Amino acid sequence: MGMLQAGIIPVTPFQQNCTIFFDPETKEGVVVDPGGDVPLILQAIAQNGLIIKEIWLTHGHLDHAGGASELKEALGVDVVGPHQDDLPLLQRIETQAEKYGISGLRNVVPDRWLKDGDKISFGVHEFEVYHAPGHAPGHVIYFNRAQNFAHLGDVLFNGSIGRTDLPGGNHRQLLDSIRDKVLPLGDNVGFICGHGPGSRIGDERRSNPFLQEIRAGGAPGADASAETTDKTM
Repeated sequence: MGMLQAGIIPVTPFQQNCTIFFDPETKEGVVVDPGGDVPLILQAIAQNGLIIKEIWLTHGHLDHAGGASELKEALGVDVVGPHQDDLPLLQRIETQAEKYGISGLRNVVPDRWLKDGDKISFGVHEFEVYHAPGHAPGHVIYFNRAQNFAHLGDVLFNGSIGRTDLPGGNHRQLLDSIRDKVLPLGDNVGFICGHGPGSRIGDERRSNPFLQEIRAGGAPGADASAETTDKTM
């Protein structure tokens, strides 16, 4: 087995980072958050000769899950995750897509829900699952301990955090998730996020202005209704 590798395909008008994790030797892989533009995702899979084993979702917002049903049908694989608390979001993708004027996105119900403490894998590449609500009630993150690498979805960004003004969002809960689930992974952990460039957890802990609300050894800041500067889904 080779080292875990990742490729990113920005999809939908929100430029969401659809991610393909794959093993360069076996060519096996998974697609994380196929939010839309499924033909582009299929083209990348075919061009690289990849064998996709599953589709993994971090959460139920349309730009992360809107293409999952179509991709599932095209590849004949299961959709795994997120946590079941995101079922209402997954059932409203088509309605939300109409609101934003985006066509072709579909509702989806996963073949398997995930919960905190689960482990999922393809080949020898194992990921630990952490339930990290706040941006979305059922948001999960994926951590590959062997390579000190995580996919944090829309929980933590390079220089920002996920927005909390959407249905089910909660600023205090998001900061709790970052404090209790993300920061303990370790400063040296690199991560991919749902939009924009990735980073390292330690860099964000030191310089991300939103993480300064998390007092060392204490509770997050008191403003539970604050919006972040991030305006992605």
